[in-house]
Amino acid sequence: MKELEKYITDERTGLKYELVGDYYFLAGDDEPEEHRPIGIWGQRHLRYLRRYKKATYTALLIEGKLPDYLADINEQAEEMLFQLVKQMAKDECVDEAVKRRDQLGWVQRMNSIRNRAEEIVQREVIYV
Repeated sequence: MKELEKYITDERTGLKYELVGDYYFLAGDDEPEEHRPIGIWGQRHLRYLRRYKKATYTALLIEGKLPDYLADINEQAEEMLFQLVKQMAKDECVDEAVKRRDQLGWVQRMNSIRNRAEEIVQREVIYV
């Protein structure tokens, strides 16, 4: 009886398989994967891709690049949101002095700024 090899590589796909018992299973990478959070923005973009950009979604999924792509989108969106809120608050003179004088007014204005900034991020980063 012929002894089976512990590891084999499919030349067509380049995938590596490991013998476990009587069966070959896809061998995992030896190095642990870096886990980056996808976050709320990545989740929104994922829903958009699945619904409206199926070819892009499928290509990223097959290539194994989807998690990194979504994490990058999330980071870009978070950075853009931070910068927009900061700039809009400065432009509208919503600062610590306003916060001390009128806390409720400050909260209302900051919520308005954040909502407008989120709309911009969705239009410019998420739904493209």
